[in-house]
Formats: sequence, C-alpha cells, structure tokens
Amino acid sequence: MTAETVLNNARIVLADEIVEGSLVLRDGVIAGIEAGTGRLGEDMGGDFIIPGLVELHTDHLEGHYAPRPKVRWNPIAAVLAHDAQVATAGITTVLDALRVGMDEDADMTSDDMRKLADAIEDSVQQDRLRADHFIHLRCEVSAPDCLAAFVHFDNDERVKMASLMDHAPGQRQFVNLETYAYYYQRKLKLTDRDFKIFCEKRMAESAMNSASNRAVIAAACHQRGIVLASHDDATTGHVDEAIEQGVRVAEFPTTQEAARASKEAGLGVLMGAPNVMRGSSHSGNVSARTLAGDGLLDILSSDYIPFSLIQSAFFLGDVVDGISLPQAVAMVSKNPAEAVGLSDRGVIEQGRRADLVRVRVDDHVPVVRTVWRQGRRVA
Repeated sequence: MTAETVLNNARIVLADEIVEGSLVLRDGVIAGIEAGTGRLGEDMGGDFIIPGLVELHTDHLEGHYAPRPKVRWNPIAAVLAHDAQVATAGITTVLDALRVGMDEDADMTSDDMRKLADAIEDSVQQDRLRADHFIHLRCEVSAPDCLAAFVHFDNDERVKMASLMDHAPGQRQFVNLETYAYYYQRKLKLTDRDFKIFCEKRMAESAMNSASNRAVIAAACHQRGIVLASHDDATTGHVDEAIEQGVRVAEFPTTQEAARASKEAGLGVLMGAPNVMRGSSHSGNVSARTLAGDGLLDILSSDYIPFSLIQSAFFLGDVVDGISLPQAVAMVSKNPAEAVGLSDRGVIEQGRRADLVRVRVDDHVPVVRTVWRQGRRVA
C-alpha cells in the first residue's frame, strides 16, 4: 500500500533557492515539490523544511560509552543515547568516529572501539536507530598500535571514511607548544619535566610510525572503497602528501594556506561547526568564518557538539557576507553526502530520500520541530 504524506505551507530550502509551498513524500522518497498553498496536508505553519543533515565526523559517541574515567556504559545503550541526541539535532545520517590507535592519554582500548562498532551494527540490524549510522575511523598514525587496531575493522562494510591524523606536538594542530601544554599538561597533571618527556616520546613515535602507517592505511582504504580524509593539514607540503595518498576530504585545515591548497586541488574542505559558532578554533588555528568568507569552506561537522551543525547552518549567513541559507544548508547536507558517495540524500529533490527537518527560528536559534528519515517521523 502506497504511503503518502503531504507537508504544506512550508519554506522549502532547495539546493539554490527557497520555495514556499508543499512537499509530497511517497514510499520514503520525495515525490513532488509544489509552489503555492493549494495542497491539502499537514500544515507546517511557515516553518523551514531542510534536508536531513549529514554528519561526517562526530566524536560524541565515545562520551556516552565512557562518561567518566574507568566507567563503561552498556555499548548498545550508549549508541541509543547518542542516536537520540543526533537525530533530535536534525542529523539523519551520521558517521560515528571511532579511534584507531591509542595515544598516551587514552582511557579506552581498541577492544572498546570494536564493541561500539558491534553495537552500532547490531542496532542497525535490529532497527533501533532514528538516524542512519555509518563508521568513520580516526586513525592516529603516530600511535604504535595503529595498524593492529585498524585490523579490527577488516571486512566491516559500515566503514565509509577514514582520516589520517597525527596529534604529536610541534606540527599540524599543535604547532604552538603552549597550546599543546595547555591541553595536555593540564589534562594529565604533568610536571614541566614529565611534560617534556611526554612530548619527546610523542614526537619520536610520530617520526617512527606516521609515514609508514599513512601509506598502509591509505592503500587499504583505496582497495576497500573507503573515502580517505587528511586531518589538521597546516602546510602545502601536507596537502601535497594528502593528494598523493588519494585523500578526498581535508578535515580541519589549520591554516588558510592549507585550506586554499586543498580547495584548489579539488578536496572537500571540512571545518567544525563549533568553530563557526565561537568565531575561532579552540586550538588557536584558522577561523572557519574566515575560510567561508574566502570561499574555502565546503563541509561543516558538529565535531563534539551535535546541535552545532544545524545552528551553524542558520548562523553562517548572518556573519559571513555572500552566503545564502541554501548555500549554508548545503554545507551540512548535500556537500558531505556527496563527499562520501551518498548520492540518494542531502538535497530536497524529486526521487531523493525523504530525509527532512522542520525548523523554526526563534531569537536566531533554530528549533528542530520534526525530523523524518525516509519519510518516517523519527523525532
């Protein structure tokens, strides 16, 4: 039996314009877009209808699984709690980022990451989830156990993306050692002497492991059809290395130079939505607003605050000249979907999945009122 829903009296955010009218949803896909108010159906009261958001890099799941040091929550319950939060933030497709390779301060193991991946996959099979979940592997290539941890995800078909990252001090995200000290020395409660030893060890591990691990993981991802991302590129040399390794997404470039080189090379430039909302990087690196103003920003990620994704989409045009609401919405829907080959979603268009979000804006804050995934209300 055909299942049809009509949403009328809506401001529909298409790829390049906003249309006032009605949407027809049939059997999980968008069956029609009609201007005007002649249709009978569910009254949207003039609210915006935007595509369901597509999140490529969220570190949010781990916090539900390990909410305190040495505390582990039931992994399925952790996935469900995470899923509820992302769905009610308007995210209908999410790549859950799981660590591959543990650094000095890690409170979790590779076995914990596999447990979370199994919980995601079991929950997908049991139809427990509101959003559509895939996996993003955050590969800490400087870590000695990186390749051994990567093996835990062999033959895992939910892995859509892998990023090559190196958080050793003195380069990329942490060129400024004062910033690194603020982040790690305080977190680990190290004396100056112990912190110096800690930094030397991390830099030695990077020198020993990074290049070879990058090469092995890049080759494996190309063989398996996993989209590859660079991470925290700071120089044109970093970008050249990423291009050579077949990277398609440049995650969180730390300088305008690296972002421009990535954009010119055809990589999708991804920045954090919290950076947009705060106006600056928490690590003191380049502002996402600056990159947006210079036409160097393609994709936004919520990173560590799920709601920041929809917040930034409705905020970016207010603070950056020349960016329309459809362009900002594309950074959180169409562009990330295309970056990982999900061509069936990310834009409101006939024949695409009916992944949709109803939004009202109050006091410059988007209020998510309803979320549909494949035409079914999930929030």
